Formats: sequence, C-alpha cells, structure tokens
Amino acid sequence: MCRFIESIKLAEGRFYRLELHQARVDKAFADFYPAVKPMSLAELLLKSDFPETGIHKCRIVFDTEVQLLEYIPYVRREVKSLKLVETEAETLFYKKEDRTELNKAFAQRGDCDDVLLVKNGLLTDTSYSNIALFDGKNWITPKVPLLFGVNRAQLIAENRLIQKDIKVSELCHFQRIRLFNAMIEFGELEIQTNAIKHQLY
Repeated sequence: MCRFIESIKLAEGRFYRLELHQARVDKAFADFYPAVKPMSLAELLLKSDFPETGIHKCRIVFDTEVQLLEYIPYVRREVKSLKLVETEAETLFYKKEDRTELNKAFAQRGDCDDVLLVKNGLLTDTSYSNIALFDGKNWITPKVPLLFGVNRAQLIAENRLIQKDIKVSELCHFQRIRLFNAMIEFGELEIQTNAIKHQLY
C-alpha cells in the first residue's frame, strides 16, 4: 500500500497552510483510496499534544489511516551551493514516503549542499524544496515541479510567482534563486545563481 507524508509548519502554536495541506491529502485519497473518507487534519492536529512554543515540523505518515504523527524541532539546513543533476523522478501532487529517486539524485551533489534537479531539459526542484528564480523584475517558478508544494500554491494564488518553463540554458538570465517549502518561507533561503554548478553528468 502506498504511503504518503505531510510536513506541516507549526510555529508558536499555529499550524501553517492547513487548508492547502488538506487539499493535498484529499487528492491523495481520491486518487489512491477513493472508497475511504479522507482524514481531517484540523481535527487530528487539534486533538494532538502539540508544542505551543518554538518552530516544529509536524510530520504525518498515512495511507488509509494515520500511521505516524510526530513533532520535530525544526532547524533550517543552510544551502549555499547547488549542483545540476538530471532525474527521472515522477511529478507528484502529493508527497510519497518513498524518496528513492530524490535520495539517489541528492547523493550526486558532490561538494555542493544540494542538487537542482533537471527533467527533460527543464529545471524542477531541489531535493527538498520548490524553487523560484529572479530575472530582475519577476520571480519565476517552474511550471512543472517535481512536487506541487503548498507554499508554492499559496505564492501563486497571491500572484507573487509566475509559472514558466525554465531551460537549463536560460539560467544565465537569472540572478538569484530562492528555495522554499512548507517549512521555509519565501525569501528565507536565497543564493546567487553563480553558486549553481552547471555541469551535468
């Protein structure tokens, strides 16, 4: 049975983007377990013994029911360099527990902190975050990421990101790249594009 993960930001007792996480859970159930009613994240989390101070990652592993619910103190990993790596990882509207392809790509990072994944000649994501690149005027995010993240969905809804295919050859037209996900807010993690190693192996 396929298992999925939701990683939800909990900061000072507040759960972030819960409606978007719920929509993703609903889609996973509709696609994989259509005969089962999706769990209510709000009910599940509010009944749990959650920390009310600090920043934590709320990690939920589930299939037709919750298999694991845990709160992990969150410390953001610093990323100062990226290496372009090709991947065949599938594009997903939800997070599967199986990260085999992503882990395989991450292992190719060499002396860089993370990988910037390329699929069919187009930029997608890093191993753990969505991306957006700045062209001097707008922030552009890949039209087809590997994971349709909740933070990305919110930023698009707020018209803060433009969706567009970005070819590897077009990297030279961008100055900065931001990494963001459910735990990392837009603008918290930004590096110069000259910190991206272009060699594909």
